[in-house]
Amino acid sequence: MGNQTTLIVPTVIGDLTLEIDGQSLLSLSISKVNSNKNSKMPLSAAQTNNHSVKLAQQLEKYFSSATSFTNLRLAPQGTDFQKSVWNELSKIPCGQTRTYGDLAKKLNSSARAVGNACRKNPIAIIVPCHRVVSATGLGGYAGKTEGRQLNIKRWLLKHEGVLV
Repeated sequence: MGNQTTLIVPTVIGDLTLEIDGQSLLSLSISKVNSNKNSKMPLSAAQTNNHSVKLAQQLEKYFSSATSFTNLRLAPQGTDFQKSVWNELSKIPCGQTRTYGDLAKKLNSSARAVGNACRKNPIAIIVPCHRVVSATGLGGYAGKTEGRQLNIKRWLLKHEGVLV
């Protein structure tokens, strides 16, 4: 890891913290508290490189019109199994969902193992673990089954046109 930078992007669901190493996104996390900032994404000269500008533009576009992310270099750190789950998450189209069981069958695993990998997803929103639901309801988000985290999942799904 060489040229690592942190980019804070204010959004309607809270500040997003992006960890970027050169041209690869290592992580994207949602702040634990709501931001009172507007949803514009100011980038200082120190934060800007082609990749961070592209990321910020795609996030701004997603939050304004629920579009898919394209051609981003992602470098999440995890086990081989976690990476296989995250790869499958990335294939779920915007506005659609899959169940933990659906993904488990595809990966010859268990729904619980898929849920655990979703919980460990270091690149929220772009690797869309919010699009994975339980067979009987919404399921959890970021390891929580109620409260702010689940409200964020509801917001993201509604924003993408999913009835929740």
